[in-house]
Amino acid sequence: MSQNTDNIIQLDFSEEMKTSFRDYAISVIVSRAVPDVRDGLKPVQRRILYAMKELGLSPDKPHRKSARIVGDTMGKYHPHGDSSIYDALVHMTEDYSLNAPLVDGHGNFGSIDGDGAAAMRYTEARLSPAAMTMLENLEKGLVPFAPNFDDSEKEPEVLPAMIPNLLINGTTGIAVGMATNIPPHNPGEVIDAVIAYMDRPGISVDKLMDYVPAPDFPTGGIIVNASEMRELYEKGEGKIRLRAKTEVEKGDNGRKNIIITEIPYTISGNKAKLVENLANLAREKVFDEIYDVRDESSKEGVRIVIEVKKDRDIENLLNGLYKKTQMEDTYGVNLLAIKPSENGNGEPKVFNLKSMIEEFVLFQEDLYTREYQFLLAKAKKRLEIVEGLMKATDVIDLIIEILRGSSSVKQAKACLIEGITADIKFKSAASEKQAKTLLFTENQADAILAMPLSKLIGLEILKLHEENDTLLASIADYEKVLSNVKELYKVIKGRLREYKKQFATARRTMLTDAEASAYVEKVVIEDIYICIDRFGYTKAVDAAAFSRAGEDAKKDFSYIIKVKNVDKLCIFTNTGSMHQVRVDKIPRCRMKDKGTLIHSLCKMENQDEGLLYVGFEDLFESMLMFTTKSGYIKLVSGVEFETARLQVAATKLDAGDELVDVSLLTASEVLAGTKKVILLTDQGLSLGFPISDVSEFKKTSRGVKAISLDKKDFLVFATAVEPSAETFTYNGKTLSAKRVRNRKRAAKGQKATLE
Repeated sequence: MSQNTDNIIQLDFSEEMKTSFRDYAISVIVSRAVPDVRDGLKPVQRRILYAMKELGLSPDKPHRKSARIVGDTMGKYHPHGDSSIYDALVHMTEDYSLNAPLVDGHGNFGSIDGDGAAAMRYTEARLSPAAMTMLENLEKGLVPFAPNFDDSEKEPEVLPAMIPNLLINGTTGIAVGMATNIPPHNPGEVIDAVIAYMDRPGISVDKLMDYVPAPDFPTGGIIVNASEMRELYEKGEGKIRLRAKTEVEKGDNGRKNIIITEIPYTISGNKAKLVENLANLAREKVFDEIYDVRDESSKEGVRIVIEVKKDRDIENLLNGLYKKTQMEDTYGVNLLAIKPSENGNGEPKVFNLKSMIEEFVLFQEDLYTREYQFLLAKAKKRLEIVEGLMKATDVIDLIIEILRGSSSVKQAKACLIEGITADIKFKSAASEKQAKTLLFTENQADAILAMPLSKLIGLEILKLHEENDTLLASIADYEKVLSNVKELYKVIKGRLREYKKQFATARRTMLTDAEASAYVEKVVIEDIYICIDRFGYTKAVDAAAFSRAGEDAKKDFSYIIKVKNVDKLCIFTNTGSMHQVRVDKIPRCRMKDKGTLIHSLCKMENQDEGLLYVGFEDLFESMLMFTTKSGYIKLVSGVEFETARLQVAATKLDAGDELVDVSLLTASEVLAGTKKVILLTDQGLSLGFPISDVSEFKKTSRGVKAISLDKKDFLVFATAVEPSAETFTYNGKTLSAKRVRNRKRAAKGQKATLE
């Protein structure tokens, strides 16, 4: 079968990838992640609001199931999955995320703590008053409409937003190669800035900041780098340092309480994480000053209580909390939005404060021009009809004569519009002559033919004259507004001032310039017990809790090391390394808690075995005896291990060798020779000799041979015991210490005897 090559299109792979990825990137930027600078909405938000408008869910109507709203939005305008649509709907209800929520939710839509919203089948929603300022004039043809994804419906390309939603509510979004992060602002301040720009189009960013000094977050808080706002608004990008707002109150038993009343916007919708973090810091004694942490927040507002121990420095503690918790956080600003272009696609652009307001004003000019053109056309159309009705009432007898003499509506209408009197029966020639001069317009003729007889009442005729005068005055006003930009601006500013009365609130976010001072850690030194079980699980236990524990509980641990809380735990392994772990990094636990694997607290490998666990203070004042599998032995001063590094080589080892034992001895025991060294090999040979026979070396040396071994034999055990000791334990077996000959280290050794 021959192959038809006529339909094969050859493409360069790299060029196809470039083109496809570019198209994908543009689609994500324009159609998904970045808002339009005019209405401040992403496509999914715009489609949700429009679908709700079509469902008639105005603020004065009952709430409707969220599932119905999501279904209409997905089926008609946004076929990208119900979960993304519902997430966007939920976000538009959050008064802790938006200064002017666009959706009025009814039911469980989540909370500032981070609780998720209930399923869409349980919640209900309708449009908010703020959303109506963006939807009310859709029927006036103010914005262009485009076909939906399957050409079955029409949807607005942009909503006729009458308030600067993008600045008021802000937004965030991540696209391909770019991201937008616009903070919310105070509605009253933004509207004042827009009016100021309309009064003085040449106004500078500095002057605009007299009206909009900084973002205003719905969660309040404090901006502590207010002096950097000018550069941010000039460039359209920068960072805002936000801090929680706190108060100090008297607590119980002489303590004082730090009360967090407002949180940074960066953790809006995740307050519970801040409370959990504070509680963990208190439990792990990172801040010893904290007695307790609890969340007393309610519908009235945020109230997180940090109880501080008696006679502790509140300001110093706050400095530490600002440094180590999200009580102070950074909000990155990037004023990126889609700017409309002549080809209709739009392009992403980083705006500054002035250019963003300028785009909104240009959009308002277009909207209000279209609105007044619509109103003018509507008024003229109505005036035409009113004039026709007024004229008809003056010759109503003639019109009745025409209607009675006509054989059809079409014939009567032709007479009213064109003066055609043929085949119409008139009572007199004078009437026919007068009928030829009527010349009504088609709209007037239709209105006359549909006019009820009640319109002939004198009062109704008077109303027609009054309506005529009103229409003439309105048309004059409309034409005046359309012919003069200043008059158009007056109308825009007047309506903006009405919206300001409706949506303006007092500023929530305070402005200051402040740097948190360094936290001075005042550590209370106390005894801590490090408990390590046979599996390597490690925990730190308070001295009080350890003393209360029974002996049975303590038997579960292979190692129990008493140290100070400011000390370091030193771990010597069979591979010849020493690892260090700060005691304050070991999790504080109760005796019954499991703890954390020692390998996860330092860089020990899984196959490494800990031979000695000791606090650095004890190590520093001691001597260490190292014994290797190959039979080498040495003494090393603990001073040798004073280092800031978390991992060091504790001794030198030949290839294939490893440590069998690391014993901790006091300097006096070594000097006085009050210990006896016992070695045991794999083949059961043993050797004993005084500790005074062991030489002291540097940690970087290998040591000296302690016992001669056969090729197949190796050392399995070493210990230092009292000279009078009769037995020693190895692998759970009790061996005789007396049978170990006190011979030279070069000796072969003697068979150990099991007691």
